[in-house]
This record gives sequence, structure tokens and C-alpha cells, in this order.
Amino acid sequence: MPEREVWLIEDAGGRPLAVLVLDDDWVDQLYVDPAFTGRGLGSHLVEFAKSRRPVGLQLWTFATNTRAQGFYLRHGFGAAEATDGSGNEEKAPDIRFVWKAPP
Repeated sequence: MPEREVWLIEDAGGRPLAVLVLDDDWVDQLYVDPAFTGRGLGSHLVEFAKSRRPVGLQLWTFATNTRAQGFYLRHGFGAAEATDGSGNEEKAPDIRFVWKAPP
């Protein structure tokens, strides 16, 4: 059974600002409150995920989410596979991104 890890970034009052869910080597979720994007929270969580999974990570993002694609490319992920979406709940084309630790 895969183990899921849930990591939160909260403000001083305990309000969640960002969440990372790791499921084995998958970034199952990475979400930053839209009011707090562009402040490095997502970057911090991606780097944290890399430290938790130093061999490598993978994730899916929708083909229409070009902002997320740029974010992951900037963080060293590469596109490994694209689908027409027939295999996901939303039936929307998606892309699998992979990060491998440098040798």
C-alpha cells in the first residue's frame, strides 16, 4: 500500500496557504492559494518534495495548464508522456512530468 504524505504551509493563524501530497514517487497534489502565488511557496514545496524523494518524482498536469508546465520545467522536470485524456476522470489531455536527481 503506498504511503501518502501531506505537507502544509500555514500562516501565523494556522490558515493553510499551500499543500503538497506525495504518494510514493508521485506528486499527487500541489496547490497554492491563488492569493499567495508568486511568493515562493510552490517552489519551496517542490524542493521539499525533492528532498523527500531524492531519486525522482513524477506528476500529471493538464495540457491546458501551461502555467503549471512552465513552473515544473523551471524546477527541472521534463515532459515524459502526453495523453488524450481518455484515462483520467476529466477526460482532458494531460502530460506526465518527471524529475530525476542529477547523477
